[in-house]
Amino acid sequence: MGGFPTSAPIEGGFANPPMAAQSVFRALMDAMARPGTVHPVAPLVQPPAPLTPSAAAVALTLCDHDTPLWLDPRLETSGDVRGWLGFHCGAPLTTIAADAHFVLASSPGELMALENFAQGSQEYPDRSTTLILQVETLTKGRVLHLEGPGIATGAALAPFPMPRHFGAQWLQNRARFPRGVDLILAAPDAIACLPRTTRIFETEA
Repeated sequence: MGGFPTSAPIEGGFANPPMAAQSVFRALMDAMARPGTVHPVAPLVQPPAPLTPSAAAVALTLCDHDTPLWLDPRLETSGDVRGWLGFHCGAPLTTIAADAHFVLASSPGELMALENFAQGSQEYPDRSTTLILQVETLTKGRVLHLEGPGIATGAALAPFPMPRHFGAQWLQNRARFPRGVDLILAAPDAIACLPRTTRIFETEA
């Protein structure tokens, strides 16, 4: 388990934690129930770089002392980020991907394969990892056409950057249903979700 330095900055958390967390949680639940929809997230926190405000707000909303958190190398090497997260949400940091309840990835294009994270089991599919990916945009990347539960007539997103060979990885992820990971895409001012039930077809932007 990774610790965090006591000298790390602790400013920049939720000004009103209950109200802020409720607001972000509602946006997350709506986004997860309706894959492909984009939900604005106000700049409620000011985390140290390279952690972004939207991804940090999601982490503070979902993570606590019972949810091991895995950070990608860019975040993990920042003592300020580790300290800020430790102070504001208390989630224990793990370097073992398969042990993580949540993942924060600031460089999705360099992320290890999705299959390395916890997939849950047939009996307990909820014991899988939810990945929070910091993306630059939801509109200017490769277009993802979405179908599945919560999508009436089709939806589309164009996030960038995304994990390498994402289409093939997601096909494998869906094949493991009810096991598999879920994704939260945290753009600078909004979020969208890709639950494991979503079917994805890629085209160029």
